[in-house]
Amino acid sequence: MRVVVALGGNALLQRGEKPDAEIQRANVAKAVRALAPLAAEHQLVLTHGNGPQVGVLALQSAADKSLSQPYPFDVLGAQTQGMIGYWLLQALQNALPGRQVASLINQTLVSMGDPAFSDPTKFVGPVYDEAEAHRLAAERGWVVKPDGAYWRRVVPSPRPQRVVETRLIRLLLDSGALVVCGGGGGVPAIRNEEGQLAGVEAVVDKDLTAALLAEALEADALLLLTDVPRVMEDFGGPGEREIANATPGQLRAMDFPAGSMGPKVEAICRFSELTGDMAAIGQLTDAVDILAGKAGTIVTPSGTYPEVGTSGPGLPSGLGPEAGQEMSQ
Repeated sequence: MRVVVALGGNALLQRGEKPDAEIQRANVAKAVRALAPLAAEHQLVLTHGNGPQVGVLALQSAADKSLSQPYPFDVLGAQTQGMIGYWLLQALQNALPGRQVASLINQTLVSMGDPAFSDPTKFVGPVYDEAEAHRLAAERGWVVKPDGAYWRRVVPSPRPQRVVETRLIRLLLDSGALVVCGGGGGVPAIRNEEGQLAGVEAVVDKDLTAALLAEALEADALLLLTDVPRVMEDFGGPGEREIANATPGQLRAMDFPAGSMGPKVEAICRFSELTGDMAAIGQLTDAVDILAGKAGTIVTPSGTYPEVGTSGPGLPSGLGPEAGQEMSQ
């Protein structure tokens, strides 16, 4: 199978952890141990978040008195792609001796007419208490919003339109390589009036980019791996319950936060609707079981996995939950 996997930011840095290199290296090693069985058996495209890392670099850049102005977010995004891509590249090479692994810095085309530029929602950087967040916002011209019990900086997150290097990624996959790309959603870029590429001040949602890339690469499955076992309906409310299986329509009828679970749900719904294949959200440590249909929140057009009357999209007969399983309430 050809599988696109998007790693959440927690795969690199847990809440409350210092963004030290060695802490992140250790977390990457744990993530790769969970993914190695998938990579050994399937064609794997691995994308990753960069919210905490790009926030740290933005703070460093803003405090650097040798600069006349801080580095823009497209440059910071490229820097984090190189840094995190290097950690993942090395960990994957160590876990899978002899396997060719490529790590790419790539660009994602967006539209300057996207309404996201007037309504920032993408969380970046560390968490703060409310007073500190508002102090920094006033001092540095930031926009800040609540993120759970904390506050964080938010920046525009325009919708991805195309990964510029899609053809190169396909060539690498066809050659047998495991590909790390789309870090942080890709470096946001536009085409100017001369048709040339230019970076823009934004951060693209990595889950939406992963879905876009999975469609373009004709992937058999899209896995968004985070620190929660399943999507929760009415999270924190009286009707809170786990969702095991669902159709895109069932998930779209529910309300999910725009800054966290919302883009993930949108990504898996879009991929399943457009391709007819399986998409899922679940815990990183459950990666193998999620692909087998035994864990996570799994979305297919019919809400079953494997599909009724089939053995699933490329899966051997007998894998996955019983055909006909409906959305768990």
